[in-house]
Amino acid sequence: MGTVTATRHGTGRILRVAGPLVEAEHVGGTAMHDLVALGERELPGEVVAIRDAVITIQAYEYTGGLAPGMPCRPLGRPLSAALGPGLLGGIFDGLLRPLRTAGAWLEPGAGGGGDEQRPGWTFTPRAAVGEEVAPGDVLGEIHDAGPVPLPALVPPGCAGTVERIATPGRLAADDAVATVAGAVIPLTTRWPVRTPRPVRERLRTARALNTGQRAIDLLFPVALGSTVAVPGGFGTGKTVLLQQIAKWCDADVIVYVGCGERGNEMADVIEEFGALTDPRTGGRLADRTVIVANTSNMPMMAREASIYTGVTVAEYFRDMGLDVVVIADSTSRWAEALREFGSRTGALPAEEGYPAGLASAIAAFYERAGAVTTLGGRSGSVTVIGAVSPPGGDMAEPVTAHTQRFVRCLWTLDRELAYARHYPAVSWAESFSRDTEALDAHHVTEDDPDRPARRARVAALLAEADRLADLVDLLGITALPARERVSVLGGRLVREGVLQQSALSERDAYSGAEKTAALAEAVLAVVARCHELADAGVPAEHVEEVDFSPVLRAREEAGPHDAATVDTLRTTMLARLGEVS
Repeated sequence: MGTVTATRHGTGRILRVAGPLVEAEHVGGTAMHDLVALGERELPGEVVAIRDAVITIQAYEYTGGLAPGMPCRPLGRPLSAALGPGLLGGIFDGLLRPLRTAGAWLEPGAGGGGDEQRPGWTFTPRAAVGEEVAPGDVLGEIHDAGPVPLPALVPPGCAGTVERIATPGRLAADDAVATVAGAVIPLTTRWPVRTPRPVRERLRTARALNTGQRAIDLLFPVALGSTVAVPGGFGTGKTVLLQQIAKWCDADVIVYVGCGERGNEMADVIEEFGALTDPRTGGRLADRTVIVANTSNMPMMAREASIYTGVTVAEYFRDMGLDVVVIADSTSRWAEALREFGSRTGALPAEEGYPAGLASAIAAFYERAGAVTTLGGRSGSVTVIGAVSPPGGDMAEPVTAHTQRFVRCLWTLDRELAYARHYPAVSWAESFSRDTEALDAHHVTEDDPDRPARRARVAALLAEADRLADLVDLLGITALPARERVSVLGGRLVREGVLQQSALSERDAYSGAEKTAALAEAVLAVVARCHELADAGVPAEHVEEVDFSPVLRAREEAGPHDAATVDTLRTTMLARLGEVS
């Protein structure tokens, strides 16, 4: 390529453009992962390789019109997210640039929609001049930024004496909150998205994240600060399930990352969140949600950055002592961006063309989840739930296989269940939760001592019904003994009366812990009574002919927290079985 020299001090020349890959002259002082501005429109890009006098850049915008000889200006800082009170209720692109004020089409170099015009937020100081503060200490409270006041914290790496503190009143995003040991602390700070925010220590929590979805909360619970993968082929209901969790889980803040998904799906998410009432606060659900929208028609490499942006936002709220859930839909699209860029840079491909570092990248992403004690001594958590979209439903493909190694919970969506209109289509045979033992111990001592036994009985009944299903297909139901015929019936009652749940139902889209327990106990009691009848010599066909509608319709007739109605219908059903002979 010859000798390369800078065109002028601090600015280099673009040498080659190949889609999102740009090669340029190396300017002194440029480091790995630094941002650069490309061309006259100053398209954002990130340095991903430095070799001799050439730097390789991944561009975060469409590079049409960019040509060799155009300027390449290093910005001297890594890709960072602006973290401040304007995040809650906002919609952003993969680089955390606001989209609410953007036009119908995003033009390269436009920077999303620019900064949203906000009148500011009300600030109340909580620290005094002369006070000694450390990272994570509270400097004041920010009001009007969400359902609850948010603390303004001393950022990591800053400590000392408070030399100045803002007076009570309105502050804009860039206004100074305080001056600590000569360092001015603005209301909105920046943090490199690829660097985890520091904590005092990581905790092993035994508190469950209640999702409101019975198939999950009953069989495959997840702890706060844990990690979940949701693999499933096209049409299995991944997006709807993740939207339900985002709507109903008991986290303080939801960060929803639409990573490479279709634009109409993201539009549905935004519309539904804006219209839904938050069951916790009575306000809008959107007011405690941050949406990072990076759809399939947006720049490919911004998709790669979007999940890091989302988890950085989550860590910012975690440091305030909040429980945050990050939903990434889907990590497969993120991995595809890595593969495409790797092919352009000539990186040695591994299985199915993915880069050799795919497993390490997936592990590094999920490692940022966790329950922690923050620098300020508060307890907070980040729970990461990532959808995986295996091509053709192939669960052995690299992204799915590697992800299963690193997550604590796996909620596999089954195509046959989905095609049978059983939603959520969570497979009880192929899913798992490594948090179950710790959560069971917590429930036994704290609130629900019967929960482990209940879950074990439901799981055993489903496993027995699955075992007998092959015999039924081969020999027919009439070839089975009466007790085993009742077990097949019991499996159906569990599936239809407990595990099925409609996202469109006003009464059953969300199921509280008390309703979930009541439904499971009702079905188990009915199945136990049916087994007693079979053991007493009652013909199996007499039991199968019973109308089980009271226990099957209980989930729709009872409200989200209504265990009393379920118990009433259970009594009705048991009385009906008492008449069978």
